[in-house]
Amino acid sequence: MATAAVPKVHKNFINGEWIESRSAGTIENRNPADTSQLVGMFPSSSNEDVNLAVDAAAEAYKKWRLVPAPKRAEILYRAAETLVKRKEDLAKDMTREMGKPLSETRGDVQEAIDMTYYMAGEGRRLFGQTTPSELPNKFAMSVRQPLGVVGMITPWNFPMAIPSWKLMPALVSGDTVVIKPAQDTPLSTYNLVQILSEAGLPAGVVNIVSGAGSVAGAPLVAHPNVAAVSFTGSTETGRLVSLACAASFKPCHLEMGGKNIIIVMDDANLDLALDGAVWGGFGTTGQRCTATSRIAVHHSVYKEFLDRFTERAKALKVGDGLDPDTDMGPVINETQLQTVLKYIQIGKDEGARLVTGGRRIESGPYSRGFFVEPAIFADASAKMRIAREEIFGPVVTLIPFRSFEEAIEIANGVSYGLSASIYTRDANRAFTAMRDIETGIVYVNAPTIGAEIQLPFGGTKNTGNGHREAGTAAIEFYTEWKTLYVDYSDRLQRAQIDTGGFGRVSD
Repeated sequence: MATAAVPKVHKNFINGEWIESRSAGTIENRNPADTSQLVGMFPSSSNEDVNLAVDAAAEAYKKWRLVPAPKRAEILYRAAETLVKRKEDLAKDMTREMGKPLSETRGDVQEAIDMTYYMAGEGRRLFGQTTPSELPNKFAMSVRQPLGVVGMITPWNFPMAIPSWKLMPALVSGDTVVIKPAQDTPLSTYNLVQILSEAGLPAGVVNIVSGAGSVAGAPLVAHPNVAAVSFTGSTETGRLVSLACAASFKPCHLEMGGKNIIIVMDDANLDLALDGAVWGGFGTTGQRCTATSRIAVHHSVYKEFLDRFTERAKALKVGDGLDPDTDMGPVINETQLQTVLKYIQIGKDEGARLVTGGRRIESGPYSRGFFVEPAIFADASAKMRIAREEIFGPVVTLIPFRSFEEAIEIANGVSYGLSASIYTRDANRAFTAMRDIETGIVYVNAPTIGAEIQLPFGGTKNTGNGHREAGTAAIEFYTEWKTLYVDYSDRLQRAQIDTGGFGRVSD
């Protein structure tokens, strides 16, 4: 007689070994599409676990920083090769713990593959500058230096892609790491670190402590031997991270919320704009910091766009992400589901018109999951809370406008500044929008989601604090500059003072 498989009990990864948490507490990782499925048990780490992990990373840093960057990169390259081979299994693990459709989790793993290959290439491109000195017989240059131990706190919506954005540039730069994955989706980060270890990463270079942010994340941020912190999550938590780091002048990189907009002009290709709106609004169940949560539509095409968008949303199949026919999976947990339902009620109370969706789906196979119908609000004002506050769920708000200038004003009228999009055939409007929209990312004739790893990713205002992930911009955070001067004149030369009379060069 067949019996159910015993769920795997995971441990922290510290100094190259899987070890029990000192707290002995555990956290259940359950499938949000069917909470009867226990994906695994993970440690509920304590301050003591964080201390052990930071100590291991600090010790490993002494040798890791001296490994030539091309050799560090070879480890990343081997890890990327393994990620390619295991992509399907890794994607299925991710769907079970996070809920998004398998097509999307394959993309999440692919993003980790792309980032790992890309940063492996940077191992031979950690360029500095050489520049002429103002003095004779003097050489001037700059080089990049690693920071030390970096603390990383990652979110649940991209549980392998975002850890890879942080881990790979830090590792190729010569930093060591303690990473705390989101407690809802730790398995994908565990899988990624396991592959790095198999690829030859030395013990202590990357360490994992799992658990709640208040118990494991806070002491990691505050630890005196953590040189820098990279955080992706809510703006509210990011503010706490920033304040904790400020006390010791610790650099921190923050990637936080978004309230992203698609602008649909009167000359837009509506078929294309609708494709972008459906994917941007309901892809990943709207649980992306770049999700399209509001759409400003020119009044002359507003009714047609609304009718067709509503029809498309109604046709989406909500269900288990492992079902190949599923278009949209569950939200991550009960708390997030209640947040989404709360905002749907707020939208109704504010006077926006709910044209479709917005109800929890609880019947039959949905009874054990966190499912909600994709929701569309119409005829909203840009000042409504549903048009200004991040919901992080499958809720899209439509706002009519009459002029291009009004659309730009709507786009910029929120506290966030991550991603924006405009659909238009007018090149002048497109370039003006790219210039005037106050976001870190602007798309033309594409949705607000779909960033590629070779370019900087990040936002303005309450979305970020000036740093960027991905591309070579990521290296800027994980390294610091050191300027070097070599004077081979065999005499004292004083910059800014002994700069005249260059006839002395041959003295």
